[in-house]
Amino acid sequence: MAQILQPTPENLDRLTTALADGEIAAVPTETVYGLAGNALDPQAIARIYEAKGRPARNPLIVHIEDLGQLEQIAQPSELANRLADAFWPGPLTLILPKRPSVSDSVTASLDTVAVRMPAHPIYRQLAERCPFPIAAPSANPFGYVSPTKAEHVKEQMEDKIDWILDGGPCERGIESTILSLADPQQPTLLRHGSISSEQLEDVLGLKIHTPDTRAADKGQNLPSPGLMKRHYSPNTPVNLFEGQAPESSSSSAIVFINSASCSKPNHFALSEDGELEEVARKLYDLLQELDHQSFEGIYMELPKDIGTGTAIRDRMHRAAAR
Repeated sequence: MAQILQPTPENLDRLTTALADGEIAAVPTETVYGLAGNALDPQAIARIYEAKGRPARNPLIVHIEDLGQLEQIAQPSELANRLADAFWPGPLTLILPKRPSVSDSVTASLDTVAVRMPAHPIYRQLAERCPFPIAAPSANPFGYVSPTKAEHVKEQMEDKIDWILDGGPCERGIESTILSLADPQQPTLLRHGSISSEQLEDVLGLKIHTPDTRAADKGQNLPSPGLMKRHYSPNTPVNLFEGQAPESSSSSAIVFINSASCSKPNHFALSEDGELEEVARKLYDLLQELDHQSFEGIYMELPKDIGTGTAIRDRMHRAAAR
């Protein structure tokens, strides 16, 4: 039975010892809660995949505490260093050529590794205690809605793990932007997040290419997490709309971007005034709340396809995929 731990120095030391011994634990980041294990320990990696029910063809993100750990697991480039200076710690994952220290089980047998430096202060306190990088996919059963609170993890994973480090609600609420630098001449956006392609282009001075995620439907090993057609999905069927809300009975939930559109008991809002960062923070929390009610379906209004709205639309479309 999973136990929620407060982030006291004693509990952080306790989790550090557990991770060093090959155990796994749920930990907070600014994006979503992650299922953490020693990224250099094959036993811990196997436990992560087993606890999540995650396909072996879907690689993990390795989380680092400092740039010294980056050198340990990947081959950085001049472009990677520029992006690290601009966005780390923060919600940006880079795909880089890997070093031999990283096992194939972490990378789905690819010759690249996904790397991020989280900004969450409690995560960083834990990472500073660990002399190894930490692999940490979202702390939920594979394909389900990602957890943004410790309570979400407990509901979904309480019989799979022993420890949940409580860092409060996640600040961002959606997963990191993923940019591949496997080919330095062709930076490729593999997953949208709160750092936009325009921000990346401003730093790099290069055009960011659009991802090709067709491998997700062909059974091939994926170049990055977050590329499955159906993902981030509640058990309740999700449908999407733009403009006027669909006609539906009270047995379905209608989710609007802002509260001004709400007029009935089965209406819910992701923000007060349509502010996209608030929408992102509340998206997964509301999906899980509605999934625990008796609604036959969930209808969600798509935000505008700009800035963080692009990433939110991506998560909504994957949640609604059949």
